[in-house]
Amino acid sequence: METDAHYLARIAAAAAALGLPMEQIRARGLPVCGEAVDLVVVETDLYGRAQSLAPEAAAAWWRMKAAAEAAGLGLHVVSGFRSFDRQTSIIRRKIEAGQALSEILKVSAPPGYSEHHTGLAVDIATPGCPPFEEPFAGTQAFAWLGTHAGTYGFHLSFPRDNAYGYAYEPWHWCYRGEGGRSRG
Repeated sequence: METDAHYLARIAAAAAALGLPMEQIRARGLPVCGEAVDLVVVETDLYGRAQSLAPEAAAAWWRMKAAAEAAGLGLHVVSGFRSFDRQTSIIRRKIEAGQALSEILKVSAPPGYSEHHTGLAVDIATPGCPPFEEPFAGTQAFAWLGTHAGTYGFHLSFPRDNAYGYAYEPWHWCYRGEGGRSRG
C-alpha cells in the first residue's frame, strides 16, 4: 500500500484542489489509508460493477458470505475497493452539486483517508433493504453481522457517535484480521 511522502503530498494536493481544509481533517484524527495494489474481484454488485478486495479480505468475505447464506441470509457487496482518484471524483461531484463541505465530510472520507482505498472495507447490502441506508441496521443481516462478523475479521467501522465524526454507517465493515490480528 502506498503511504509514503509522495502519497501524503498527493493527499494535500487533492485536498487543496477540492477546498478541503487539512487542519480540520487532521483535527478529526482520521488515519491515512494507503491504496491497495493487489486486489481480487469478489463479486459483481447490484449495478453490474465488479467489486474488489485485498486477497486476505476477499477470502474472509467469501467465508463470511457463505456462513450467512447457510444461515438463510443474503449479503452482497455494494462497494469494495475505491481508488484515491474515484474518492476524489465523488467529493468533487458532491461539491459541484452544491453540498456543503461539512455535510459531505460526514458521509464521505477525504481522498487518502477512505478505508475503501485499502481494499479491506466493504459496504454490505441485503435483499429487501436499499443499499447505503440506515434501515440496514434493522435487518436480520445486520444482526447476524453484529454477532458473527468479528469471527471473520470484519468490524463495524462507523457506529453511532464514532470518534471520526462520520455519520452512522451500519453497512460499512472493515477487515482487520481474523483471530485478533490487527490490520490497517
